[in-house]
Amino acid sequence: MCELFALNSNAPASAAFSFSGLSERGGRTGEHKDGWGMAFNDASGCRVFVDAGQACDAPLAEFLRRHPIPACTVLAHVRKATQGAVALANCHPFQRECFGRHWVFAHNGDLKDFRPRLDGSYLPVGGTDSELAFCWLLQQVRRAFPGGATPRWPRLAPVLARLLPALARHGVFNMLLSDGHALYAYGATRLVWLERQRPFGRARLLDGGLEIDFSATNHDTDRMALVATRPLTDNEPWKAFEPGDLRVFFEGRSVWRQATSDADDRRDEAALAAELQSAG
Repeated sequence: MCELFALNSNAPASAAFSFSGLSERGGRTGEHKDGWGMAFNDASGCRVFVDAGQACDAPLAEFLRRHPIPACTVLAHVRKATQGAVALANCHPFQRECFGRHWVFAHNGDLKDFRPRLDGSYLPVGGTDSELAFCWLLQQVRRAFPGGATPRWPRLAPVLARLLPALARHGVFNMLLSDGHALYAYGATRLVWLERQRPFGRARLLDGGLEIDFSATNHDTDRMALVATRPLTDNEPWKAFEPGDLRVFFEGRSVWRQATSDADDRRDEAALAAELQSAG
């Protein structure tokens, strides 16, 4: 399957160090060689780069490692294809507009017998279960807030906590989602997370051996949270998600957590959509 990475910060930050480790897993130290992508998303706008090659030696990946793009939220993905051809249209992160914002999404897993009803507001371009899940998820989020009001994370997080188990019951579903303001991370089976803040120290990548002294590159007021499929460094206190955890990260800090209920898994799509429309 694929590997995920995200960074959320209280100020625009570079993710080049972490991406250097992740991209090694895209064909050199890992088998995830079927495409990769990276999204930089915050209030200033959204830039998404995708490539159907392997990240470890792709010229575009090397450019992003050498020329960091500071952003408050960064998502990255290296792909091992389970559904959909190895093609540019099937590379994560995927991007869509919702409530006048750029939303980006990346998924690790494999959804079986997943055939949701789409109303045409969001349609997949490629052939992956991941993009289909993203389209269904944004469709349901828009239905949950029919007045068109832009939801902030305190309103959106409980809605996602009811929606995501409906996807997880179809198979393995770990995901990263951002609207440019907050980062939402759902670990049905495996995710880890880490907060970096003062006093900053040194970090060493598990893949590639690169080291950095964050005290030389960050201000005392900087704060950031990182999420990954597996730890990227071998000398930092990564913490595991509990299975079914949904976490929200805002301005570089974990601000909300909910363990999703098994009861939500038993709701069919029609009942779930009706409930969310009435709650919006």
